[in-house]
Amino acid sequence: MATHKLLLLPGDGIGPEVITEIKRLIDWINAQGIAHFETEQGLVGGAAYDASKQSITDATMARAMAADAVIFGAVGGPKWDSVPYEARPEAGLLRLRKELGLFANLRPAVCYPALADASSLKREVVEGLDIMIVRELTGGVYFGEPKTITDLGNGQKRAIDTQVYDTYEIERIARVAFDLARKRRNKLTSMEKRNVMKSGVLWNEVVGQVHAREYKDVQLEHQLADSGGMNLVKWPKAFDVIVTDNLFGDMLSDIAAMLTGSLGMLPSASLGEIDVKTKKRKALYEPVHGSAPDIAGKGLANPIAMIASFGMALRYSFDMDALADKLDAAIAAVLANGLRTADIKAEGTTAVSTPQMGEAILKELQTLHA
Repeated sequence: MATHKLLLLPGDGIGPEVITEIKRLIDWINAQGIAHFETEQGLVGGAAYDASKQSITDATMARAMAADAVIFGAVGGPKWDSVPYEARPEAGLLRLRKELGLFANLRPAVCYPALADASSLKREVVEGLDIMIVRELTGGVYFGEPKTITDLGNGQKRAIDTQVYDTYEIERIARVAFDLARKRRNKLTSMEKRNVMKSGVLWNEVVGQVHAREYKDVQLEHQLADSGGMNLVKWPKAFDVIVTDNLFGDMLSDIAAMLTGSLGMLPSASLGEIDVKTKKRKALYEPVHGSAPDIAGKGLANPIAMIASFGMALRYSFDMDALADKLDAAIAAVLANGLRTADIKAEGTTAVSTPQMGEAILKELQTLHA
């Protein structure tokens, strides 16, 4: 049996609490002989800054490079608001994405039947929702240069962030999105702002060219990102796969998160290029929610996004689709049984803690796997 190497980076706030539920899953998988996961743990974000004055050390980066996948919790919090910009907790995550070459961010938004009423939208709008947002992750305005704040004198300053994309960056993220669409409902929506941004003009052009050359069988539509955001709220089930740039993907995926009822429900995968020799790719899996320092240590965090992120690791890094399907079904079953963490609590349901939710999901998984 092959050994899969995982690097666990709990991070800050509720990160360690939700990662604990992943350890529980890994221990069970190993004990059952389903697979063999070898784990290491490291520091990232504010926890790393407290220990080393860096958001992630070179040594931890080396371990991430050697791992088959990185399982990431959350970073940040008011405690580190005043640290130097280059050492801010979020810089550790950005470095991981950049140096691992994680250009493709997959963010599914699935509304479990039992949670349709937890969304702020009407049940008929979100019930049965199952969409995938594919966000370009290593280019665009978050990484473009120059990125400066200049003192102009007389109390005035000028801030510059640069939005930049090359053809190859758009081509490779488009291919990931088209491939996913082929495996789902065969529809892709590309979102940009070609009406006011030159990068949007190029994005629209390149996605169209990739479609014409390689994916004519997939239905492609183009929308401006602002109207796309409106339509996500108006009728989200009109979408299947959405592909967009780093900035718009950041915003649109958070909109999609609230369609499902809570940020605590949204997992993500960040993937690199497939190595032509090994057929493997660098990957990082993380919940979309933040570190939630206000509830950290209280056992209130929702671990479902973290558990579902591990399910994506089973699917995209380890070709364990059957187990990933069972894990998704276990989550749905627990929710159908009325168990809820505080963020998704509703009348007539049972409030549970972080570990209680994790234990319940594992119990359902054990039943499904028996």
